[in-house]
Amino acid sequence: MDRKKFGIILASIGIILLVGHLTGVRSFVTGDRLGPGRDAFSRFADTQGEEQLRIRITEEAAKRRIEPIDAVVDRVWKAIPGYDGREVDIEQTYRQARVKPPGTPITYIYKDIKPKVSLDDLGAQPIYKGNSSKPMAALMINVAWGNEYIIPMLDVLDQEGVKATFFLDGSWLKKNTELAKEIQKRGHQLENHAYSHPNMSQLGDDQARLEISKTKDLLKETLGVQNRWFAPPSGDFNDRTVKLAAEQGLKTVLWTVDTIDWRKPPADTIISRVEAKVGPGSLILMHPTASTRDALQGIIKTIRSKGLQPGTVEETLSSDRLDP
Repeated sequence: MDRKKFGIILASIGIILLVGHLTGVRSFVTGDRLGPGRDAFSRFADTQGEEQLRIRITEEAAKRRIEPIDAVVDRVWKAIPGYDGREVDIEQTYRQARVKPPGTPITYIYKDIKPKVSLDDLGAQPIYKGNSSKPMAALMINVAWGNEYIIPMLDVLDQEGVKATFFLDGSWLKKNTELAKEIQKRGHQLENHAYSHPNMSQLGDDQARLEISKTKDLLKETLGVQNRWFAPPSGDFNDRTVKLAAEQGLKTVLWTVDTIDWRKPPADTIISRVEAKVGPGSLILMHPTASTRDALQGIIKTIRSKGLQPGTVEETLSSDRLDP
């Protein structure tokens, strides 16, 4: 074969390869390999759009972040629990937004931020109220007598869809186990009010410790309750009482608002007392009395009228965020 023919063959092969290569490039650019309606330019535009979406979410997340509040020991109110902050979950929000049609409003997904300092970090301190940033108030009902009013009060709580915390005197619990089980059956929190309703500050260490432990054990044995909170009878306590309770894993709880219902005032008087003093984080002290039975629905409505959610001591004193 002469050189001329060989050159022609090489040139032909080169042309074939060049056309094939250009065809592949054209196919890529026009989208033949990317599927109908897709090309390299649209894919580039998609990438740019997703990057802008992520930037938009990240910038908005910075504006929406709410910092957590640490638990503190206040000079007047003693231990005050912390309160969770809130931030946008950028990755979850982005993943959800990127698959929606362009122009769809972004639905922001949130996650809580725990405080660096919790109630557990404060040591043995009494607690009189929850965090003032949490729109909740607790119903705490101390029980050592007043059986005839308990079921009617439970009926009101059921009607209003509200759970309360019942602090049970141990000797009462031993005699009224079935009534205590009815309170539990209706979904309320059951906690420790000592055993024989003593003035805790006047007891020696051994006797004070026994008053708490007997009721703690009884709650566990008869109701399966893992006791966490202790309300000293008549609000009588000292630093030693708080430390003895803490040794048994219990936090000592007092109150923010006293209904003074044991004096048997008219129901309107009790409601007025609550209306005047209740606020975010309040712990409202009550007993099973005729006055409280008649005032309970009004108390709940008053709490709600202030934009607060009525609930248990556990819920109110937790750092868990409560958003509308």
